[in-house]
Amino acid sequence: MKIAVVIPCRNEIKNIEECIDAIYQSNLPSDWKLVVNVVDGVSNDGTLELLESLQKKYAELHIVTNEKQLTPFAFNLGIYATKDADYYQIIGARQIVSQNYLKEAVESLQSDETIWCVGGQVNNVYLNKESKMIAQAMSTSFGMGLGNFRTLNESGFVDTVGTPMYPAWVFEKIGYFDEELIRNQDDDFNFRVLKAGGKILYNHSISLKYYVRGSVSQLWKQFMQYGYWKVYVNKKHKAVTTLRQLVPPVFVLYLILVQFLFLIHPLLWLYGLSFFGVYIMLGLFITSRIAESVSDFNRIFIIFPILHISYGWGYLKGIVAFLIANKKPGDKYKKMSR
Repeated sequence: MKIAVVIPCRNEIKNIEECIDAIYQSNLPSDWKLVVNVVDGVSNDGTLELLESLQKKYAELHIVTNEKQLTPFAFNLGIYATKDADYYQIIGARQIVSQNYLKEAVESLQSDETIWCVGGQVNNVYLNKESKMIAQAMSTSFGMGLGNFRTLNESGFVDTVGTPMYPAWVFEKIGYFDEELIRNQDDDFNFRVLKAGGKILYNHSISLKYYVRGSVSQLWKQFMQYGYWKVYVNKKHKAVTTLRQLVPPVFVLYLILVQFLFLIHPLLWLYGLSFFGVYIMLGLFITSRIAESVSDFNRIFIIFPILHISYGWGYLKGIVAFLIANKKPGDKYKKMSR
């Protein structure tokens, strides 16, 4: 049996060696074969040279060049590079898998033929203060919505996972990652899994360490892209892939429309703002439960509306562009924001 690990990578000299070391330290049966395909997006920070030196240390460590430097191409190139694998595991360059991750992921898939995808628990390691605040906000149902795998504390079936393993036959059945989707390509693929009758398992007993980086300034652009591209995914499938995605655009519409109530009557406007008051109170309550200090409280609290409004605004822009104007994605939204 053969597992092919696919690692999209660009300028990850600080973490890529630890990522690869962890993969080769996995507890696997002696008759299992392991191949690691690092798909490098033309790194210029010394990552490529480091990878070449690691090839002397590890057998079946391959470097695949991703000239387009975009995520869906990296996924597919890594899969194409090892056509005879039985299972494909996608791992980020800043993700450090536990020794049991690969073995138990395979066992989860083998335990039930209706499970087409499995992923595990993510334990965040923060590279700066802002990344910690962002991750804490995103670990709550208030931040990311009910049913999101980031907020679960036990195993269960979900609509997507962050570090997935798939049996090879899944790609033969539903195709590969959609290279037109600069964002949301994993959500699109997993929706196709569910649509074809498969299940996606979040296995809380397997875990990985994730080095989180990021800033509040990048967060707005990133989540606006997520919302924008989500509408495009929906249009391609002629379906709303999850119900929770509708909450942020409805919230943004509410914030816009409630202003017009003032033109009718100030008291009506105040009444309309009562829902926003509930939103603020809920945000304050959730923040008080996770903040470790007063300064943390202020930072985390402001992240919630950034998440919701940026995603919702991007979603509304996507509705106008794709559903009303029937346009293709704009060039500025084809650029990665991280």
